Amino acid sequence: MGALPSVRERLRTSLPKSVWQTRFAPAPTGYLHLGHLVNAIHVWGIARAYGGLIALRVEDHDRTRCKPEYEIALHEDLEWLGLEADLAPSATFVSGVRTDRLVAPHKYRQSDQPSRYATALARLEADALVFACACTRREIALLTSRVTGDELRYPGTCRNAMVSPRETFARRMRVDDVDVHFDDLRLGHMTQNPSAQCGDLLVRDRHANWTYQFAVTVDDLTHNVDVIIRGDDLLSSTGRQFYLARLLGRTTMPLTFHHALLRHPDGTKLSKANNDTALRERRRNGATPEALFGEAAHLVGLQATPRSLSVAALAELFLV
Repeated sequence: MGALPSVRERLRTSLPKSVWQTRFAPAPTGYLHLGHLVNAIHVWGIARAYGGLIALRVEDHDRTRCKPEYEIALHEDLEWLGLEADLAPSATFVSGVRTDRLVAPHKYRQSDQPSRYATALARLEADALVFACACTRREIALLTSRVTGDELRYPGTCRNAMVSPRETFARRMRVDDVDVHFDDLRLGHMTQNPSAQCGDLLVRDRHANWTYQFAVTVDDLTHNVDVIIRGDDLLSSTGRQFYLARLLGRTTMPLTFHHALLRHPDGTKLSKANNDTALRERRRNGATPEALFGEAAHLVGLQATPRSLSVAALAELFLV
C-alpha cells in the first residue's frame, strides 16, 4: 500500500495526454477467475482514470486448448460484471439478441487473423531471421541446463542446421545477444536480455499454432496498443516482445504496467488449470460483482479492506 501513491503519480505524469489504447486479452482456455478480475480492475481502472480506450482481444492462438464455449462464457461474465470494452464486438449478442454462436470473424480474435501473422512471419523471413526448428520441448530440456523459472532456454540446435521447412511447421526467430531497456510504470527501469532468457524465439509451433509471444506482439502493433497492462508473471516477456516489435517495424514501444498477482499461501498464482475461484462458481454461490471487485482489489493491496466496489469506482483506485 505504501508504494501506491508514487505509482499513481507515475501514471498521472507518464500516460499519454491524448486518447490512448490498451487491451484486456484473456485466452479462452477456461473460465475467468479472480486473477483475471485483478487484471480487469487494473485495465478498466487505469483506462477510465486517464483517458484510455479498451480493446477486448480474444487470444485463441492455441487452437488445441481454446474452446468456443469458453469465449462465449467470457463475454457473459464480462456482461454480468458490467465491464464494457470500447473496441471489439460481443460474442454473445447479434443485433441485440442473445445467441449461443460466436459473431462473424473480427480483428480482435486471433484465430480469425492467420494472414496477419503469416505476413509478419514473411517479413522476418525476408530479412533471413527465421529458421525451421525440429526440436521438441523434451529435447530442449535434455540439452540445456539453463532454466529461468519454468522457462527453457533454446540452445540453438537448429539455428544453422538447415532443417527443411517441409519437415516441420515450427519456426524460430534469431535473437541476438543484446540488452533491451524499458521503464515499467509500476516497477521502474528494467533491463532484459532475451537471448539469455529464452534464446531464439519460437514464433510458430510444430502444430502450426502461432505462439503467444509472436501473436501478441503482432497484435499490439496492428491494434496500435499504447499501454500494456498485465500481470507481473508476464514481465519477462516484455524484452523479447519489444525486440520482435522493432524487427517488425515498430519505432515507439508501448508503455507497460505489470501489476501484482493473486497468489495462494504457498506463493503459486491462481490458475484456470487448477479451477481457482472461477467467477461463474462464485456467481452461482450468490456473489455480486461489487463484492468480487472489492475482494480482488483488497487481496492485491489496492484498498485496505474488501469493501464493495462498483465498476464506476474502479478509476478512483488509481487517481492521485
